[in-house]
Amino acid sequence: MAAADSAAIATRQSLSAALVFCWLLLVSSAASAQISEEIREIESSIVKIYTTAAAPDYFTPWRLLTPSQSSGSGAVVDGQRILTNAHVVANASYVQVQKHNDPQRYQASVRFVSHASDLALLEVEDPAFFDDTPALAIGDLPEPNTEVFVFGYPVGGRTLSVTKGILSRVEQQVYAHSGEYLLAGQIDAAINPGNSGGPVIVDGKITGVVMQSAAGGRTEALGYFVPPDILRHMLTDARDGRYDGFPDLGFRSQDLESPAAKAAYGLQEDQSGVLVIKVFSNSPADGILQENDVVLSIDGVAIAGDSTISLSRTLQTNYKHAIDLKQIGEDVELTLSRHGEVRTVTLTAQRRQENYSLVRAEEFDALPEYYIYGGILFVPLNMNLIKRWGADWTRSAPVNLLHARSQWSSPERREMVVALQVLAADVNLGYHDVRNWIVDTINGEPVRDFYDFVRQLRDNNDEFVVFRSDSGFQLVVDHDEAITSEGDILQRYRIPASYSEGLFDEPRLVAQ
Repeated sequence: MAAADSAAIATRQSLSAALVFCWLLLVSSAASAQISEEIREIESSIVKIYTTAAAPDYFTPWRLLTPSQSSGSGAVVDGQRILTNAHVVANASYVQVQKHNDPQRYQASVRFVSHASDLALLEVEDPAFFDDTPALAIGDLPEPNTEVFVFGYPVGGRTLSVTKGILSRVEQQVYAHSGEYLLAGQIDAAINPGNSGGPVIVDGKITGVVMQSAAGGRTEALGYFVPPDILRHMLTDARDGRYDGFPDLGFRSQDLESPAAKAAYGLQEDQSGVLVIKVFSNSPADGILQENDVVLSIDGVAIAGDSTISLSRTLQTNYKHAIDLKQIGEDVELTLSRHGEVRTVTLTAQRRQENYSLVRAEEFDALPEYYIYGGILFVPLNMNLIKRWGADWTRSAPVNLLHARSQWSSPERREMVVALQVLAADVNLGYHDVRNWIVDTINGEPVRDFYDFVRQLRDNNDEFVVFRSDSGFQLVVDHDEAITSEGDILQRYRIPASYSEGLFDEPRLVAQ
């Protein structure tokens, strides 16, 4: 009897296990079917973007580099717009878009671009394009360890690719396209060329835009996306069609974790914050903050000694993010300690100054500035020029140009001017080998910026023009000979004009 009972029990257990397995299989199949259905509903909103771009050549700034073709991804959003990365359409001269499972390509144009956040909005000339492409909504940032889907058109194929990944962390990252330090999400889904601009999807909504993979080859299947906070900031900025970008309060700070440093600047043991090390002239902080102030909180949120704030239970990031969320004209409340005295101040977020260092940030969709005088090619120093030395520019670019990146600008000197090369002629005999030389004064007058520099040359009445560097090296040019030889030099080197278009218009006051 015991044996019979044991057999019956074993049979019942086997049947139960089989039923459980079948139930799990049915649940798994139902879940897979539901996911597949959600994916199919989203596929029609994902587009492939074809771009032909011709970037300027900053070594010969009157020319364009050879046009190149590339592709990226995008998603249809509200207002019959396509959301993608700025770097997908940077310097574009021709853009086309293609829907999923549709061989036709439609001509498109850039409606709004934010290079800082690496985001852009496209519009399509043919309104019929949007007839069967429903707009996707912008969702919220998911919690860490949430499963996400990445849609896009990576190189190596023509059809839509969908990959799964896990949101592993969210923190400030350097955006490869712009060099900005902004909030970004990290996922372990495969990110390849062509995926750029594709949406990261959770529960049928866009929770990010793929922008870059991890650099350096030290990691596998690791990428970053632009999170919803940054997306919404860009979409709000785009409402009036004018780019304002992210605001800046005009001060720089450093971590304040050292107990000795905290005591030296008047903090109590239970206080924390960041040390103000630089306040820029004509900025929102000018006249309100001082060097060696300690900023304790921003909009009521405490700042830790490592420069972080807590945005939620799971999100700890640099306090700069609280400023990035502001639109131009909004107020930012700071609590600070000055010599141990706590006070609260309010700053108004303003557009960033053109450059806080002596090197302009990299620009896109813009023509380089130049001025040729006496056969010498003068240009403003910017990151476009420095990066012209190639992918390894940190090692291959001239040391003096790289060093300028670490120098603050001031009202007296806002940027550097470089004698990039000499177009050999009689007027510049003796200087034919000069390359990448920084000009500090012209006829004894300090060079403030490129705008000021070219006007000094245009309005010069002296017989000779003396260019001098801080090291004392000089270039001397006969002014009358420089003027009379200009036409011959331009013709000899097949240069269309002696200066860039719009150079003598009103100067730019803010960065783009």
